[in-house]
Amino acid sequence: MTAPVLTDRALSRATLKRQFLLERVRLDPLQAAEALAGLQAQSPSDPYLGLWARLDDFDPAVLSRHIEQGSAVRAQLMRATIHLVSAADYPLFAGATRNVLARVYRSTPFAKALNGVDLDRVLDVSRQALREQPLTRAQLARLLAEEFPGIDPPSMAQAATYLIPVVQVPPRGLWQKAGAARWALATDWLGREPSAEARIDELMLRYLAAFGPATVADARTWSNLTGLAEVFERLRPQLVVFRDERGRELFDLPDAPRPDPDTEAPVRFLPEYDNVLLSHADRSRIAGPVEVEWWVGWILVDGFLAGTWKHKQTGRRLELSVRVATPNRRSIREVEEEAGRLAAFLAKPDSDHDVTVETVTGSSR
Repeated sequence: MTAPVLTDRALSRATLKRQFLLERVRLDPLQAAEALAGLQAQSPSDPYLGLWARLDDFDPAVLSRHIEQGSAVRAQLMRATIHLVSAADYPLFAGATRNVLARVYRSTPFAKALNGVDLDRVLDVSRQALREQPLTRAQLARLLAEEFPGIDPPSMAQAATYLIPVVQVPPRGLWQKAGAARWALATDWLGREPSAEARIDELMLRYLAAFGPATVADARTWSNLTGLAEVFERLRPQLVVFRDERGRELFDLPDAPRPDPDTEAPVRFLPEYDNVLLSHADRSRIAGPVEVEWWVGWILVDGFLAGTWKHKQTGRRLELSVRVATPNRRSIREVEEEAGRLAAFLAKPDSDHDVTVETVTGSSR
């Protein structure tokens, strides 16, 4: 039997629904992070902006407390990039992606700089140093330089943070607070470590729940894992299968939401890095019909990319600048209203804020 075809618009609505971008939901930030299969956190503010776009009445102080208390954690996970996940999810996500970190590390200049070095000993010394206190890479490099004279210190510190299960600790990642990236052993900070079993099948089910329907290539783009074709063949009896407009096979969970393609999607402002933009090999479900110049953050209009935004806090004034490509007056009004809400969210206490919205002409793809 021929698999049903899902259009780009149908895929857009399915992913937006699972990513809480069709309508804001009322959830604790920790529950949301688990439902979203983690939040991109390369930029410390991005999880807060991502949740502001998705949660009703989001209070950034609640997420900040979760990070401070260790119930939410920042670590190198999918794609070897920093993600925020719940402490409960950390063993699964870190266990399934450890090979990704090792493979990415081997391709770096840091690995090449350590050719011929007793890497096991470097890692043992690094663990001992991190047991004593959380350290930045620069601090760890200085300690390692004393133990291993003549070997490149930054490369040894990078090896440690790629190959030892470590997490970033506060104040890094707290709301409106600055802090260098300090690393601690996951077992010390969380009392947990990566799962001893890879459990990649479970991770892929979590991926589909948050981002499906999806191809094997999509799942690979999200995770940077290899060998996923075999994983999806094992999972096939548990899944439903579709085709996209280009004939590619899509997998999904049987009971996952797949809204009517004509469902309206509200304007949403997204952070610089957001997994809804980074988790598919083919971004047609989100890319939209026009190209917009990348600025800092992204704007969805009718569920597709249509603009960018940036902000600057100077003293007691926050300025939010918006560029959006849409001829629709109603959409422009919605952009202006959402921009005002975002500016109020971003502004520091007792600050004023200004919003500038510029409409531009996007070039056809």
